[in-house]
Amino acid sequence: MIADLPSLLFNALVWGMATFLVAAGLTMIFGILHVLNFSHGGFFMIGAYVAHSLTNWSAAMANIWGFLAASVLAGAVIGVVGLIVDRAVFRRLAHVDGAYVLVATYALLLVCNGFVKLVWGLNVVSASPPPELFEVSFIGNLVLPHYSIFVVVAGVVVFLALEWLINMTSVGRLIQAIAIDPWMARLLGVNVGLIYSATVVIGFALAGLAGGLLVANQSLSPDLAGIFIIQAFGVVIVGGMGSIRGAFLAAILLGLVDSFGTALLPQMPGVLFFVALAAILLVRPRGLIASGRLS
Repeated sequence: MIADLPSLLFNALVWGMATFLVAAGLTMIFGILHVLNFSHGGFFMIGAYVAHSLTNWSAAMANIWGFLAASVLAGAVIGVVGLIVDRAVFRRLAHVDGAYVLVATYALLLVCNGFVKLVWGLNVVSASPPPELFEVSFIGNLVLPHYSIFVVVAGVVVFLALEWLINMTSVGRLIQAIAIDPWMARLLGVNVGLIYSATVVIGFALAGLAGGLLVANQSLSPDLAGIFIIQAFGVVIVGGMGSIRGAFLAAILLGLVDSFGTALLPQMPGVLFFVALAAILLVRPRGLIASGRLS
């Protein structure tokens, strides 16, 4: 176990950053709309398919810059879809019981699954990272796949970008104000509807971006929506609902639990993730950072 410690720590960090990439958009939407968007995994899946299609469309995109461009374009496409979903679903259900919104977002997940089957079919497709990320480096006995390093860097960059947006910009301060008290913000002349829509677009775009960045981390199939979403929900809940910083810390913590749990109980992979999830919520039922606002 001691000899494998560097590998376990590195695997935990990769798991945590990959999960945070998926959870970031989920946290943004909950932080301001207070909606657990069950369709998030479906739009993550569509983003992965869009990015994969773009990289296969042109040989000029078969490098790391094309890979990044395809991921950003996938995020932009899903962001536009998010604007449509906001107008067609979220706005219409803004003043009804939350249970109706959960049912609606679950229905959207089913629509996403059907759309993927209709457009891309049922076959499982393997996606490879660009050649620059297909290599491996070594530090002693520690194996460092370049794609895994890329995922870690991407997770940190997304976290820092969201921290800057939420805490250092006027738009971020408006988002925080609306998350705390939309009624008072509206009295002060803030265009609450516009900020709602912008936040939804950002949340959906993050789902698409995560799909593109993680497309080489798994096989593409209509079942992809469920691969990361359970872990992402766990990260959002443990971090504190609506807290970007909490989600980031929770992703690292639960990544450590999952990595060491798999090493200790290889016959039951992932079981300690759920045990830790339950234990943390018993001790801190509002999560690690219960700020009551998007932060």
